[in-house]
Amino acid sequence: YQDLHTFELQAPTRVIEWARGNRVCVAGYGQSDGNEILQLLPPPALQGKETQGLCPERDFKVECGGFSNRPVYSLKHVPDTSLLVTSGPPDSSLQVWQVSAEDSDVIKCVSAISTENGTGQPWAKIATISARAPWVLHGSRLNSVQITEVESRKNVYMAASQSSEELSGLAFLDGNTLLLCCARGRLCLADVRQPQSPLEAASVPSAPCGERWCMGVGRGPQGSDSQPIACLSSGGHLTLTDVRKTSESLASAKCRVPSPSSGAEFLCVSWAPALAGCLAVSGFDGTVHVYDTQSWDSSGGEAEPIFVHKGHAFGPGSSRNPPLVTAHTWHPQKPRTLLSAASDGSLHIWDWVQSCGKC
Repeated sequence: YQDLHTFELQAPTRVIEWARGNRVCVAGYGQSDGNEILQLLPPPALQGKETQGLCPERDFKVECGGFSNRPVYSLKHVPDTSLLVTSGPPDSSLQVWQVSAEDSDVIKCVSAISTENGTGQPWAKIATISARAPWVLHGSRLNSVQITEVESRKNVYMAASQSSEELSGLAFLDGNTLLLCCARGRLCLADVRQPQSPLEAASVPSAPCGERWCMGVGRGPQGSDSQPIACLSSGGHLTLTDVRKTSESLASAKCRVPSPSSGAEFLCVSWAPALAGCLAVSGFDGTVHVYDTQSWDSSGGEAEPIFVHKGHAFGPGSSRNPPLVTAHTWHPQKPRTLLSAASDGSLHIWDWVQSCGKC
């Protein structure tokens, strides 16, 4: 490692979100009341100060926090605001939170966004943007996808679909275009300017049947309308495609995972924002795998990771009950720096030593 910093949370978290000023937001997902929502100040080494190597857990500082009376399964910061949006069972409604000013250390719930026929629906997947106004894209099934203005709670878009297929993820590609990923391995593009146009789903190329899928959307070259998409299955299959033609595979590979993930609850794949062609995969065990996809082809052979983070697997009590990585995310500016969280409440931020090549 170049650097490894650890922090022990009071409860396990499945969400990590970067907020204003490179703050980190996390939240608990326990089934009882009182799930914490925290905003953390990262270690000094990540704030432009001198690198300090392996640091104690107190290098993270809790700046402010609050409590949710429901488990938090998804959390997104609303860009250019001090608002957070969360979702979680038992229904598909959303909660909007205000991160308090400097004179207060409280994160408080300020409103809720309910959905029609939301009772009994799976928890909503969410994405946020502030292109025109603070918007949240949310939905649990293909026929429940909508965009709501966060502050006024006004509905500004409703997708036209008759399918009740469950969603595993969604994203804003820009202020007008949406990408939806179905759990069974289908991708949909939608245009906010054409709310009446029916959604058409294309299957992930070379997708094995019976597996659950998630997606990660990357950044294309500056000035290009290309954006890479990585689709990850519960069997460890990775397929790369592009938003310009989601039905065609650019490359595919098999991740080196110990065993297929039956539940696929914590599957996560994400592109490095500042490292061309690199992506990270987690949710199969207590590790995070980093891959360089630039040499991949369409053969679908097993890929060799360029780095494997095993830190969560060696925490206290890991020999009796091995933890599972529940979430990871890349640092928005530092090329090889990632954060990861596990089911034992451990939060790690790490940077590996560059050995060769671009990664």
